[in-house]
Amino acid sequence: MGYNVQPLRTTEEIQDFQFWLRRTSFAERDSFLFLFGINNGLRMSDIVGLKVGDIRGIDKPIIVEKKTGKRKPIFIENLRDEIMTYIEGKENEDWLFPSRQQGGHISRDRVYQIYADIADKLGRKDIGTHTLRKTFGYHYYKKTKDIATLMFIFNHSSQAITKRYIGITEDEIGASLRGFKLGGNL
Repeated sequence: MGYNVQPLRTTEEIQDFQFWLRRTSFAERDSFLFLFGINNGLRMSDIVGLKVGDIRGIDKPIIVEKKTGKRKPIFIENLRDEIMTYIEGKENEDWLFPSRQQGGHISRDRVYQIYADIADKLGRKDIGTHTLRKTFGYHYYKKTKDIATLMFIFNHSSQAITKRYIGITEDEIGASLRGFKLGGNL
């Protein structure tokens, strides 16, 4: 994997990624983890440690972010139907994203391995665990143009950091330079 992890910028890229997730050995878990992550912008370290009871019947659960130690609401009402289907038959004490090993949750490293395998199949070197968070941010910004709220959601200190993080700065530079040419023909 490359250092510069990117968002999935198009619906087709998201669908291609989901296609391969549905073919993993733990397809239901892996597919729901991806869907959950691209719809709320949480860090992977905060997603994998959730229990079923943390989100069952709660439209805006509060988590404590591992990186910052800050309390943060998760807005998940847009996934209510998918959540109810996924957690059906699970107990509140169960890990939302269980490991194949008895009693634990999937690790961030294991998620990275799964995503690295899919990235190889897609011929990409820019996909990692932060791809979910960046995909959420990229599409949220493209839909709303509300960088201030996104900055707050990500707990970033500036709009420039947020734009760079989600790959918008790179896109904007490319768009502004398209067709830019000095000096004429040789």
